[in-house]
Amino acid sequence: MAPALAVGLCWLLFGGLHVGLATRRIRGALVAGLGEWGYILIFSLLAAAGWALLNAYYAVHRFTGAPGLALGQAGPMRGVLLAAVIAGFTLATGSLFAYPTSPYALGNERTRVPRGLERGTRHPFFVGVALAAGAHTLLAPHLPGTVWSAGLALLAVLGAWHQDRKLLALRGEPYKAFLASTSFIPFAAIIAGRQSLVLRELPWMGLAASVAVAFALRYVHGAIFAHGGLWVSATAVVGATVLGLQSWHQVRRRGRAVGGRPLPAAPH
Repeated sequence: MAPALAVGLCWLLFGGLHVGLATRRIRGALVAGLGEWGYILIFSLLAAAGWALLNAYYAVHRFTGAPGLALGQAGPMRGVLLAAVIAGFTLATGSLFAYPTSPYALGNERTRVPRGLERGTRHPFFVGVALAAGAHTLLAPHLPGTVWSAGLALLAVLGAWHQDRKLLALRGEPYKAFLASTSFIPFAAIIAGRQSLVLRELPWMGLAASVAVAFALRYVHGAIFAHGGLWVSATAVVGATVLGLQSWHQVRRRGRAVGGRPLPAAPH
């Protein structure tokens, strides 16, 4: 089997698990049998296994197969695409600093008004991932890399769309208002006059740290998928675990504040 095709099939497996298990019917059946946190545990374990399999296969075959698009080998195009990678990585990573209080956080069943990066795009993490992965799709010198990056970009776009539909169905008017005052496309709501950029709300320290990490990764780029993609897989799993624990802590704090124990929302 061609390596690029196998990478695509791995993406279908991972994406199918990630999105399929979060659909209302399947999620409802699993929650009924496992409980909310039991469902989250099973979801997380299956997602981690699918992600690790995808990265392990790609790590072994990333330099094989047909040539990729390789549009940024030299010249101005390379500078533009590398800038897009850094901007996307910074946006995605910087958004995580506000994740525990965002409308998408585990356990957060409330929809507040847009703040910070959400004013520019309501899905800063997904948009950042799509931007960085899309640029990598054009940069990749081998077809497996093109498919791996394109799969990540597509999953980010579909993930944002699915999340909006799910939260609109769950929360109704509050989330409808959130959608109406924001945009998925960066700065579209600001240009249309539905939103304004408030500089003091931006996570400046988080963005600065993200830029520094992005430049550091550039210097170790060749080793990112070493050891069977262990670094990429472990970073995602550890990061998701930390964010989940932060969200759980927020749920506990809100529960103590109101004298109850709110149930967590579905993972996104």
